[in-house]
Amino acid sequence: MKSYHVYILKCSDNFTYTGVTNNIARRLDEHQQGLNKNCFTYKRRPLKLIFQQEFNNIEQAIYFEKKIKNWSAKKKFALANGDFNMLQILSECRNATHSNYSPNE
Repeated sequence: MKSYHVYILKCSDNFTYTGVTNNIARRLDEHQQGLNKNCFTYKRRPLKLIFQQEFNNIEQAIYFEKKIKNWSAKKKFALANGDFNMLQILSECRNATHSNYSPNE
């Protein structure tokens, strides 16, 4: 059965890169070698794999990748570190227009 991996790389400048692949070893090697000068990671090497999640379904992998691509770096690092309490705190909406927000509490 074919598997797919969603992964997060920590770049040398502490930025993160999130991607999806069906061959994690090959893809990490491509990033580290800098084969594509237009890639986000090209000028941010060396890179460190900080998270990977395996999926059996490409649609689920792509859905998860798109979801976490929009996360802040703090949330991505919390996920990578397995700090699910911090991940929950960082996921809570603090927008004044949100229904759960109550400045008087």
